[in-house]
Amino acid sequence: MRVVVCVKHVPDLQSPRSLGDDGRLVRGGDDDTLNELDEDALEAGLRTAEAAGFPGEGHDVTVLTVGPAPAVEALRRGLAMGASTAVHVTDEQVAGSDAIATARVLAAAVAKLHAEQPVDLVVAGMAGLDGLTSLVPAALAEVLGWPQLTLADRITVADGVVSVRRETSTHVEELTAPAPAVLSVTDQAFRARFPNFKGIMAARKKPVTTWSLADVGLDPAAVGPDGSTTRVVEAAEHPERTGRVLVTGDAETVPALVDFLSQKGFA
Repeated sequence: MRVVVCVKHVPDLQSPRSLGDDGRLVRGGDDDTLNELDEDALEAGLRTAEAAGFPGEGHDVTVLTVGPAPAVEALRRGLAMGASTAVHVTDEQVAGSDAIATARVLAAAVAKLHAEQPVDLVVAGMAGLDGLTSLVPAALAEVLGWPQLTLADRITVADGVVSVRRETSTHVEELTAPAPAVLSVTDQAFRARFPNFKGIMAARKKPVTTWSLADVGLDPAAVGPDGSTTRVVEAAEHPERTGRVLVTGDAETVPALVDFLSQKGFA
């Protein structure tokens, strides 16, 4: 079995964020990290491959990312968790790509991997914590022409058929599709394993394959701002909150808090 897991290098949620002159998020900071929801995807990919015999001959779990040079750290984290190979698509012309253009790059890379050795599954997290569009898995499936099974909390693969369970607010769905397929997984079912020291040290020695747009056969016109389907028209920093009332924890403030809530219609 061959599984490809799409991961992203994003600014840490707890770190200050800023916008560049183009209105886009500034990336490449020292505290950028592997997208937390992609750790769930990698865990799902590893478990699925392990059920089929990974690690072993004929089995592979590849972590794939698109981004500038620092994004390799997301791949190193994936290798430390247990992935066997890593691919980094990096090209200055990719900068400024929206979710759809990014999906084109990922699809071109997956197609290249599939031509070298058939891919059974492409797994992604439910969202990137920098943009929260949740569009990439569906767009990736569309570009590849593969079936998509989204928001899965269970995955099984048998006899060339991928089966997943998806739980909604009102019911549970059981979905199937022929492999190869694109999956996205929830953050509720696949708690990511923590890399051990041996895995971390091994990840430093594992090679990372680096591809440009030319390597994956993608026209630069299909990516970047010109190849994107959305435009940043205007962007500004989030304004500071005003009218806040700070209430400390001593008992004397309780009446003031009750009065404030009453004025706002909460009591």
